[in-house]
Amino acid sequence: MLDRKSIKSAFESMLYVWGSPLDIKDAADVCDIDKKEAEVLFRELADEYDKAERGVRIRRIHDSYQFVTPEENADIIRRLCTPVKVKRLSQAALEVLAIVAYKQPVTKGEIDQIRGIKCDRVIEGLVSKELICEKGRKDSVGRPILYGTTDTFLKNFGFESLDELPEIEDLEGVMDVEDDGVPEDEKVDPNQMRFDISGRTDGKADEE
Repeated sequence: MLDRKSIKSAFESMLYVWGSPLDIKDAADVCDIDKKEAEVLFRELADEYDKAERGVRIRRIHDSYQFVTPEENADIIRRLCTPVKVKRLSQAALEVLAIVAYKQPVTKGEIDQIRGIKCDRVIEGLVSKELICEKGRKDSVGRPILYGTTDTFLKNFGFESLDELPEIEDLEGVMDVEDDGVPEDEKVDPNQMRFDISGRTDGKADEE
C-alpha cells in the first residue's frame, strides 16, 4: 500500500503523462485507493502547487484534474507561441454558446427564438469544437434535441463547474480556439461583448 506522499507523487506523474483531464476514479483505481481518498489527495496536491506559486497548477474539472498554467503567465506563453495565429469565436458563436451555457438544456428552436435568427451552422460548429453536445431530447412534439455545454467548455473558460459561471451581465472575453468558419470581418473584439440571453446582443451577427 502506497503512503500519501507516494500517491501524490504518482498523481503528478499521471497528470503529466495523461495530458487531458484525469478522472479521479481512474487515478484512484490505479493506486488501489477509494475515490474519496483520491479526491482529498488531489486537493492537497492542488493546494501545494497554489501555495508554492508554481508555473503550472492543478485544476479540477468536474470529477477530473488537469495540469494548467496560471493566468499571470498568459502573456509570456502567448509570446512563446507566436507567430502561431490565434483565431477567436465569432460573435454569432459567442451568442449561441452563452445561451446554451445559461439556459441548458436548450433546443435549437429555443436558441433560434432568443437570437431571432437560425443557428444551425453555428451549433454544428460548436458541437464540432466539443464546446456543446447533445443532452437528450425534449419531451415535446417532435422530440427536439437538447444541447448543453461540455467539460471542454469548462476547461477552456477556466471553470471547475457550471456553478462558477459569472452573472450574465459580467460575461466578457472569449477563449482562443480554432476558427469556426465565420469571415474575419464578422468577428468582434471580445472586450466589446455584452450578452443578453433574453434577446439579441447589440452587435450584428449573421451566420447565414
